[in-house]
Amino acid sequence: MRDDIIEYLKTEVKNRAKNENNKFGIGVFYHIEAVAKNAEILADKYNADKEVCIIAAWLHDIASITDYNLYEEHHIHGARMAEEILKKFKYDEEKIKIVKNCILNHRGSIDNRRLSIEEQIIADADAISHFDSIPSLLYLAYKEKNLSIEDGKEFVKGKLERSFKKLSSDSKIFYEEKFKNVMSFL
Repeated sequence: MRDDIIEYLKTEVKNRAKNENNKFGIGVFYHIEAVAKNAEILADKYNADKEVCIIAAWLHDIASITDYNLYEEHHIHGARMAEEILKKFKYDEEKIKIVKNCILNHRGSIDNRRLSIEEQIIADADAISHFDSIPSLLYLAYKEKNLSIEDGKEFVKGKLERSFKKLSSDSKIFYEEKFKNVMSFL
């Protein structure tokens, strides 16, 4: 496991999340941290390359937190940025390709074919991370969108329902109890 890269990425992502130019605020760091945690869990469950999954998780939103103008195509810009970062660490070229594909195909809102288990894991970890980031979703609903109590609750529930539907079949089964528990709370 390349702990040097992972530790660097944690620090780098946190610093970029704290930057005043980051439109998403520090909450995005907690989202990315949750993606990394879930990617590690799923990599163990599905016997995937855990190191690749963790690195891809830390890098999956790097473009959008670096420059909001890159948000619409952050998966494309993020893959390029990931390659630049990983080459500085002399990371294995084949693993860089896998990390890039994970980033390119992580978005649930874009119907990309995921050709490797690592790609599916990052997409699933990104979707399920919203269940670990309820305070950030509530902040978005009430502070940023200025919604009423009921409208904010429905906004959060809708976001979570859409996220759950984006999961692969196996991950839906794995995370079903978590989904039911959070939804019953709301």
